[in-house]
Amino acid sequence: MAHQNKTVDIHDEENYDPTVWVPKAHSHGTRALWKTFWLLLALTIIDVVLYFMMDPGMSRNVTFIILGIVKAAFIVYVFMHLTYEHKSLKMSIVLPMIGVVYLIVLLLKEADFWNYLNW
Repeated sequence: MAHQNKTVDIHDEENYDPTVWVPKAHSHGTRALWKTFWLLLALTIIDVVLYFMMDPGMSRNVTFIILGIVKAAFIVYVFMHLTYEHKSLKMSIVLPMIGVVYLIVLLLKEADFWNYLNW
């Protein structure tokens, strides 16, 4: 009965149990990270190539805005771990972003911004 009241020091080498200190973490490996890297690199290369191939104007600007939104949404999905979430949570984050871009376009149109550009 005397040894039941004795406290065991888990820091000594005899009673060390690594499962107490190191929880098992679920890892998806590095394959997904490299896939993300190569996809973002490809989108960036396409972005740069289109910049030099397209004539300056409205179509080039719209193309870059759309590619930027696609890259931003992909980054949000991957690095905020939204890939593994429910569709409703994904939409609650992405739809407001699209809504803000739409409101900016409406504000620019309402302010007669498009008539002052030399495109």
